[in-house]
Amino acid sequence: MTKPANDVKDALHAPEKSPRTLSIVVPTFREADNVPALAERIAAALSGTGIDWELLLVDDDSGDGSEDVVAGLARRLPVRMVVRRDAPRDLSLAVIEGIRLARFDNLVVMDADLSHPPERIADMLAALDSGCEMVIGSRYVPGGAVDQSWSLYRVLNSRLATWMARPLVRCADPMSGFFATRRGALPDLRTLRPMGYKIALELIVRGRLRVREVPIDFRDRSAGSSKMNWRQQLRFLRHLSRLYNYKFGTLARVPFFGAVGASGLVVDLAFYLGLQWAGIEHRLARFLSFWPAVGWNWALNRGFTFSERARQPHLGQLARFTASSLAGLGINVGSYALLTSYVGFFDRHRLLAFFCGIGLGSLLNFLVADRYVYGRPSDAGR
Repeated sequence: MTKPANDVKDALHAPEKSPRTLSIVVPTFREADNVPALAERIAAALSGTGIDWELLLVDDDSGDGSEDVVAGLARRLPVRMVVRRDAPRDLSLAVIEGIRLARFDNLVVMDADLSHPPERIADMLAALDSGCEMVIGSRYVPGGAVDQSWSLYRVLNSRLATWMARPLVRCADPMSGFFATRRGALPDLRTLRPMGYKIALELIVRGRLRVREVPIDFRDRSAGSSKMNWRQQLRFLRHLSRLYNYKFGTLARVPFFGAVGASGLVVDLAFYLGLQWAGIEHRLARFLSFWPAVGWNWALNRGFTFSERARQPHLGQLARFTASSLAGLGINVGSYALLTSYVGFFDRHRLLAFFCGIGLGSLLNFLVADRYVYGRPSDAGR
């Protein structure tokens, strides 16, 4: 009898050797053209292995005929589909739903677009017996490869995302969506907070999983269209900030706060110089340029730096952030005014005084924001 999907790992049986049962979880959205070829390749790859398997497709209400396609396949193959009709479309959430509903404890997760080779599933399952808790189909270990048709932009984008996640994990390809694991090795599914496409990264970090990698030859899809766009990239950055906050706490929030502040500095500086260009006296321009930066910084800190904190009403939180910024404003603008008024060097080099004020004000703003503005972490928010 299989164990409940969201039991903690120490409540489950020890990993079994040479798994003979397998659930293959595949999230889908408008992949009707790819599903038949995927099912056939999985059946061929597992033929003769003695593995009792199922292909569980978790669909985000595609409305493209996928259900009829799966119904036809189910007459001769162990294939079924679950449709998430009232849930937000999200690949990671679909995978979590599939893990809950899978018949078997041995799991493989992969994409529907045929970019992940089913022929490597048996090797990944065998690697699970080596003392690890997850096996990743990796593009970036010796023997792995990506499609030669990838543009330079796509290669750089993938490498950058991998580099950004590297401090969180000890593997070469944590961005992979092709992995094998056992349900008993996973963290309580109710504690997960994934966003977008990087469910393996979520599981590795929050479950503190030991990982091995098996090389794969990653191929581009031949049918359908990619779901990756700038919104998904933004969601990845938000997800990454959550995981950094979860693993490193304040040590992660300081650089995120600094990065947000740096972007706010661009806004601040643009208004400061623009107002002077429009004829505003430089001290008044310095005061006025502060406020657009306040709104900018509040929004980005809410979405990134303190995204794991308990959510509070926008207006109330903005009011607290603005009030706390007044103290920073006193140090920021006050130090600028004092330096440029009484120190000849800074009067001749006003941008240096500008940056000194920014640094002192930012330090105070972080301390106040961390302790009072954004609340404390909630259990659901970590």
